[in-house]
Amino acid sequence: MQLHDVWFVLIAVLWIGYFFLEGFDFGVGVLTRLLARDRAERRVLINTIGPVWDGNEVWLLSAGGATFAAFPEWYATLFSGFYLPFLVILLCLIVRGVAFEYRAKRPEESWQNRWENAIFCTSVLVAFLWGVVFGNIVRGVRIDAHMEYAGNLGDLFNPYALLGGLVTLTLFTFHGAVFTALKTLGDIRQRARRMAGVLGLVTGVLAAGFLLWTQADRGNTASWIALGIAVAALVAALAANLAGREGWAFTFSGVTVVAAVAMLFLALFPDVMPSTLDEKWSLTVTNAASTPYTLKIMTWCAAIATPVVLLYQGWTYWVFRKRIGTKSLAASGGH
Repeated sequence: MQLHDVWFVLIAVLWIGYFFLEGFDFGVGVLTRLLARDRAERRVLINTIGPVWDGNEVWLLSAGGATFAAFPEWYATLFSGFYLPFLVILLCLIVRGVAFEYRAKRPEESWQNRWENAIFCTSVLVAFLWGVVFGNIVRGVRIDAHMEYAGNLGDLFNPYALLGGLVTLTLFTFHGAVFTALKTLGDIRQRARRMAGVLGLVTGVLAAGFLLWTQADRGNTASWIALGIAVAALVAALAANLAGREGWAFTFSGVTVVAAVAMLFLALFPDVMPSTLDEKWSLTVTNAASTPYTLKIMTWCAAIATPVVLLYQGWTYWVFRKRIGTKSLAASGGH
């Protein structure tokens, strides 16, 4: 296996990690309006992800930085062609981060409601847009002979990509509902389990259409295996949720996210951005990669830094592993 193949796999792993962790993060943000009945319950939901949401975004920064360094042609074409969607995602992530930090800075209900609405709206929009972006990456876009994006903004919002956006939105919300059931106490825990059951069924219907469409266009043996794992994991997550086994339900919902995203990368390889104008103009792991020397230096850096980051983030989740509820807020005086 060549180093450019290795880095394609590593970038896929970074995106998988990002969607696994930030997926339930976005899902909880959506549930602040779909599940929570009052300010106290919204505070509970926000507090379940309060200690970890910023650490989850490290995976996005790492994926973007790795793409820039390992595949500069991919990075340049992707960020120039998808400039407006990425700009909206960036602005939403900024507003969302500010909302988490500023929501409790003042006691007025109107102040906190505005920031809570910002968390909800940005979570919905970003979860949807990531599906649109990756739908277009896998499906292919108008790339010319100069490796430049030749389409327009409207081309990105095609039926396949829009379906992909709905899949990521519902999948992340389902993932978030399972996480909420795992991390909360009392009535909100029970309602999260019931909502997870409904969301899981909706996700299954939408994902079946999207993933089968993907397989029909670009499927191969490896991506079919990943699809089978995703389907089995979703069924197992629903069964575990129904049985009240929140830990197993979250594990299997996570496997669903991991397998579904892995399927997209397996279907994409060896391309990194297919061209719909001419197959010869597609960006591949070969023609979009950096020099072997650059990739070698990056590999050594990743080998040293990655274990440290994983250990630190794992420790963070362990420290904040306990369940919380509205009574926990009253006892701690937290916001």
